[in-house]
Amino acid sequence: MGRDFRMIQLHHVSLVVADTQRSLAFYVGLLGLEIDPSRPDLGFPGAWLNVGDRQIHLLELANSDPLEGRPKHGGRDRHIALITDDLTAMRAKLDRTGIEYTLSRSGRQALFCRDPDQNAVELIAASG
Repeated sequence: MGRDFRMIQLHHVSLVVADTQRSLAFYVGLLGLEIDPSRPDLGFPGAWLNVGDRQIHLLELANSDPLEGRPKHGGRDRHIALITDDLTAMRAKLDRTGIEYTLSRSGRQALFCRDPDQNAVELIAASG
């Protein structure tokens, strides 16, 4: 099979959420991401969040995915992976706020938690 083109970069990831404000409490309040107010309004609630030079787009839409019965370990579910400069501090913050997580089974310094809509989030140490 000939290769006529290649993908060169990830632009953004979209996540379906039930309540944008509740999700912002997690992604902005807990994880420390920043809202990008310059992104377009697409006619439904949501938010664009900056992660370095990439973005997460929160879409407040009806979710057809089941919220129950998801794997306990987010590494066995579809997930987004974010690199943090201080996984120890992030883990302590998750402990203080009662957010459950599991440690990565790969051997690297990482953990998996879930946002309020059961989207799995992997947090990876910058050195890992």
